[in-house]
Amino acid sequence: MVIVTIIIFILLLLLRVPIAYVLGITTISYIIISGSTNMLITVPQRLFSGLESYSLLAIPLFMMAGEVMNKGGITRRLVQFAQSIVGHFKGGLAYVNVIANMLLASIIGSATAQIAMMSRTIVPEMAKEGYDRNFSVATTASAGLLGPIIPPSMMFIIYGVASGTSIGTMFLAGIMPGILLSFAFAGVIAYIGYKQKWQGRPRRKVSDMLRSFIVVVPALLVPVVIVVGILSGAFTPTESAAVACAIAFIVGFFIYREISLKDLPSIMIGTAISTSIITILIGMANLFGWMLSAERIPQALANWMTSLTESTLMFLLLINILLLLIGMVMDGIAALIILVPIFMPVIANFGIDPVHFGVIMCFNLTLGLLTPPVGNGLYIASSLGEVKMEHLVRSILPFLFVAIITLFILTYLPQLVLWIPSLLE
Repeated sequence: MVIVTIIIFILLLLLRVPIAYVLGITTISYIIISGSTNMLITVPQRLFSGLESYSLLAIPLFMMAGEVMNKGGITRRLVQFAQSIVGHFKGGLAYVNVIANMLLASIIGSATAQIAMMSRTIVPEMAKEGYDRNFSVATTASAGLLGPIIPPSMMFIIYGVASGTSIGTMFLAGIMPGILLSFAFAGVIAYIGYKQKWQGRPRRKVSDMLRSFIVVVPALLVPVVIVVGILSGAFTPTESAAVACAIAFIVGFFIYREISLKDLPSIMIGTAISTSIITILIGMANLFGWMLSAERIPQALANWMTSLTESTLMFLLLINILLLLIGMVMDGIAALIILVPIFMPVIANFGIDPVHFGVIMCFNLTLGLLTPPVGNGLYIASSLGEVKMEHLVRSILPFLFVAIITLFILTYLPQLVLWIPSLLE
């Protein structure tokens, strides 16, 4: 029975059926094959219970903040601000790409949204400046990985809900990994620029930099208010998402004056579409997790992994390898919802901090966006950046290599992850 269910799951993945449907169809198939058709009655209840969490409200709210930012000209001004700071360096636009993604990550929290957005904006600019298009798209796709790591992050929210870990603490723990990954990508750009002997551009005047900063200050209010509000306890992460929406709208409507009331329907529709995709995925993943629990697979896997080694260092290595493989074939959010309940008892046995483990897990599964055969980030960047997939994969390898190195540094130096949260305890 279990073997047949696994075969159905693998076949559906190979047929490239959307992962939400894969999880739902596999679960229903298991119920029918097992003959427990009375379980079908509770399926709607299970779907609903997987979504019945106040913290999950932050997801549509942060998505709405991203939609408002795009319409309100905030995104464009963030890119212009980054360009005024580092645009004169050799490979300046590539650095702008990374810095702009850092700033966007502090508001949007979605890698695919950032990759799609930046592929439409900065890739054409880099092409005009003479950058190789494959490199431009690879830089954009790689920098998009910062979205789920730098707070606020949808993956951190989902991990916090699934594990019972403080979402605010998860947000704080993501700051240092995001900075380290940004520096790692900057190192790759510097190396490629040195090898290809890029030329720098004229340095901007100080007055131009100051003017660009003044213009972008209202846009920077969004991430500042989110972080300060959570740290001060003024509001919860979910409430901070609502505050972010309000500030983004005020800035776009009253200060930049690029949003009008007639834009609200399209903003709401875009938010609803994006939210519905994640919502059905969360519901189906919860249903799939229910099936795994019925077969006591979490307990069996926990016992098996504990029996493999008693070393925490070796266990973390095995976990990272397993998650890298899972990220290649499964959506990161779905994998989180399924695997977190499985791993929580195991990490307790090894004495691993759940916040540290959460950052490792989210970071690791995010890399799956850039790895075939699923690799949604690759497909989005390839399509919108207008480059061939095989060329993009080749160009993205250096970025993926340093990202994996960063992952293992964070894995074995937990103080890098826990340092900022420990300062505020």
